[in-house]
Amino acid sequence: MTNPNSAFRESLDAAFQHSIAHLEHLDSRPVGATASLQTLRDRLGKSLADDGAAPDRVITELVDDVAGGIIGSAGGRYFAGVVGGSLPAALAADWLTSAWDQNAVLYATSPAAAIVEEIAGTWLKELFGIPDAAGFALVTGCQMAHTTCLAAARHAILAKRGWDVEQRGLYGAPPIRILSGQDRHGSTARAIRLLGLGLEQIVDLPTDHESRLRADALEKALADDPDAPTIVLTQAGEINTGAYDPFERLIPIARKYAAWVHVDGAIGLWAAASPRYKHLVRGVGQADSWATDGHKWLNVPYDCGYAFVSDAEAQRASMVHRASYLRHAANARDQMDWTPEWSRRARAFPTYAALRQLGRNGLSGLVDRCSKYAHSLVTRIGRLPGAEMLWEPTINQGLVRFLDPRAEATDLDHDRHTDEVIEAICATGEAVFGGTTWRGNRAMRVSVCNWRTSDEDVERVVKAVAGVLGVSAAKAP
Repeated sequence: MTNPNSAFRESLDAAFQHSIAHLEHLDSRPVGATASLQTLRDRLGKSLADDGAAPDRVITELVDDVAGGIIGSAGGRYFAGVVGGSLPAALAADWLTSAWDQNAVLYATSPAAAIVEEIAGTWLKELFGIPDAAGFALVTGCQMAHTTCLAAARHAILAKRGWDVEQRGLYGAPPIRILSGQDRHGSTARAIRLLGLGLEQIVDLPTDHESRLRADALEKALADDPDAPTIVLTQAGEINTGAYDPFERLIPIARKYAAWVHVDGAIGLWAAASPRYKHLVRGVGQADSWATDGHKWLNVPYDCGYAFVSDAEAQRASMVHRASYLRHAANARDQMDWTPEWSRRARAFPTYAALRQLGRNGLSGLVDRCSKYAHSLVTRIGRLPGAEMLWEPTINQGLVRFLDPRAEATDLDHDRHTDEVIEAICATGEAVFGGTTWRGNRAMRVSVCNWRTSDEDVERVVKAVAGVLGVSAAKAP
């Protein structure tokens, strides 16, 4: 029998060497994938053998077979989505998390994981300006953070009307109305579907020219049916523009009608950590629930999201379960009482490590730096001949369009040309961007969220875009 300690050492040594090689060559490798779909299928689609292989050989062959199919999203020139990289301390803690292999479901199953999660949750609430007494959960991402928060909202709203939704379900329950700006993110809709609240209960309200929910529209919708059980969805950082709803105006209106206010802060809740940008979330701490991601601006490895609920008992009641074989702690926090997961990765370790590596000032600097680079990319690319800035970044999100040079070009031609230019930029290997449709126009969305992005990266990318457009980068000072 193979010595298990030797097998671990050989396979982990191989993984370490390949990991370091990947990270150290991110600046010199294409950001996008270079291997074709068929190539990856051919390499990886081996027949499953009767006999196994040595662990280090499995790792080495895996690295060889996926070559060209790994996106350089860990580096500083990936701007296609709101995707952070991994801080060194967070990545190292994530490796330890796998090695320790804890089931972070109860204090009894991993005391250290439970306490680290407790402390990380406290730090995050302090950073975001969320009440100390609020409940929280570390989940897989903002999708499940929305689900956790809205499950608590569902419980609290129906409990006030004498309906035990956990026991009785939704059959015959009072319908819950959901009011939202028309530019909401799709992850909230998916959470609403998963919770059985129904997409037909969503009322999309008008937003202003900055994609912010209008206070007058919210007031009118609530006043039209003042007694309806209601959830109001708000945003801290709209996915295309990074715009923030006016929380100071919206939340008091919702309070007047006893509506639950949920904040989609997947991107923008992190502005609270920056003295320069915290004015954007003024008043956000008065909401009822908040959702955000750690694998965006905190730059911890996938997967990591955070849910917070002001009514901690409503959150716990919507999740809690008891069984005779579970060992619940009398004086410690059992994570399963607050999350929809049973078997859980101990994802608090990377969060704890990231926050300790950065500190308050480091996190503030990261938010400021990403926002500065987003502004530089969008404004400089937008000044290139053949380009047009559609949205100047509020934080780390901006939009650029590329115009078809033909005199008779239509909006559809500009849309097609924009997608062609995005594809051509990605083909250079210098950067990866993604497309979106905003206000009826196709655009290139610029998202800067990686701690590794630098001045040199910005210069390389502007030069690459200029080359695709056939103009000089000097046109974008």
